[in-house]
Amino acid sequence: MKKNVSGGVIVLIVVLVIAATIGVWAMNTYNGFIALRTDTQGGWAQVETQYQRRADLVPQLVAVVEGAADFEKSVLVDVTEARTNWLNTVADPNATIDDNIQASSSFDSALSRLLVTVEAYPTLTATESFVTLQSQLEGTENRVAVARQDYNDLVRVYNTAIELVPASVIAGMFDFDAFPFFESKEGAENAPEVEFEFGE
Repeated sequence: MKKNVSGGVIVLIVVLVIAATIGVWAMNTYNGFIALRTDTQGGWAQVETQYQRRADLVPQLVAVVEGAADFEKSVLVDVTEARTNWLNTVADPNATIDDNIQASSSFDSALSRLLVTVEAYPTLTATESFVTLQSQLEGTENRVAVARQDYNDLVRVYNTAIELVPASVIAGMFDFDAFPFFESKEGAENAPEVEFEFGE
């Protein structure tokens, strides 16, 4: 009788120890995911901060460029529309990170086209205002690139963590979804084509 009672107590203790171990592991895994998700969200916030800095510089750049005689107005319209689209997407509480990435990519393309087109205007590129703005934009572009890379590094760590077994069980139970990577648009490695539209 004593052997049965002591055997039952040992089994109960073993079960409790296993349950406690699983509980501690699950709690630590959950908390780890929360920390990684928060870091990733913080990384995305840095990307948005750098894009906002760029968006704040664009109206000044457009104003300086508008003063150039015969400058292609369609290029300025494209940049202004892309900037507005990005600002609207960021302000939309229902927009996803994928939506923001798409709006950012359109903004990138329009601004690149503007800067390539501007090179055909040596008088404009020699003005002090333009040189100052271009320098600020170059600094911002570097910050954007670093922020994107940092964000992608955080996404890689987070996405890997939620997909590894057995932690993926906790990720699935508590809806820890993967974050999208910030990838260049297809064809971004090619220089933008510039069509001159004088007199528009």
